[in-house]
Amino acid sequence: MLGELHGCVQRIAANVERVLVGKPDVVRLALVTLLAEGHLLVEDVPGVGKTSLAKALARSIDCTVSRVQFTPDLLPSDITGSSIYNRQENDFEFRPGPIFANIVVGDEINRASPKTQSALLECMEEHQVTVDAHTYPLGSPFMVIATQNPVEMEGTYALPEAQRDRFTARVSIGYPDPQAELAMVDEHAGHNPIDDLRPVSDAAQVLRLIETVRRVHLSPDVRRYAVELVSATRRLPELRLGASPRATLHLVRAARAQAALAGRDFVVPDDIHAIAIPVLAHRLVLTAEAQAARRSAAELIRALLQRVPVPQAALDPSAQFVRNLGTNNNAGTPR
Repeated sequence: MLGELHGCVQRIAANVERVLVGKPDVVRLALVTLLAEGHLLVEDVPGVGKTSLAKALARSIDCTVSRVQFTPDLLPSDITGSSIYNRQENDFEFRPGPIFANIVVGDEINRASPKTQSALLECMEEHQVTVDAHTYPLGSPFMVIATQNPVEMEGTYALPEAQRDRFTARVSIGYPDPQAELAMVDEHAGHNPIDDLRPVSDAAQVLRLIETVRRVHLSPDVRRYAVELVSATRRLPELRLGASPRATLHLVRAARAQAALAGRDFVVPDDIHAIAIPVLAHRLVLTAEAQAARRSAAELIRALLQRVPVPQAALDPSAQFVRNLGTNNNAGTPR
């Protein structure tokens, strides 16, 4: 099954990289989030490809896809759906909203009011929608890919802590290097490459790959290491709010997906290190003193990765464990 996973992931990544040029680490994190049954928050300044990443990933999988443009006047029922009176039946019938899809692209999520943002809370955590006391299940797989602009920009509402905590990972795309930007100009100037994308996988195959990831072995030592790392965030004096138990679950699921993408059926501490910043940083709330000192959540997590002891018994015996905390500079907290 790992062979099928590796081949499928390569096809999807190649498809997405036709649109998002020069950002393989960002694409990989998006695929890790998909296989971890999570949701992805893409935060960066306008024009760097946030929506293109979301739409390219959605088009690469042959499943139901919907897109919601978040605006200040958007209502919760515009997302979840509402009950409409049917004169012929003399009763109310439920009209599903765009949330009823396998992949939901939420564009500029923080331009809607907190009331509308909260419409996603039940959907993302419980994979269901409750309208007028009736509960409707969502399909599988189900993934929300939301984009947001930095909170300092005009016309944005900061996502509540409960909303951020439901996103498995946050990624910052960043500006491309000159060579990648030149290649983008050559390829994108004449037409939009998203129009040429064709599905290279389907929902049934994605579900099989998710089941493969669930079976990736997680030793007691690595499990304990993940718990200790997340628990350490709750004791940092620079934080008003540390990572939640949900963050621990998301960290473990993402580590399993990271290991599977590396071709292993077991998790090593290196997998935890690779995804710790994108999974944990957006959940942390800094104190006013830490913000004044220009500390960042990503910086604090890097320091924890250096301090929390790594279980030596959990290291991969077939390869040397090397700490490379600077490899995920595109996936950390935007500066």
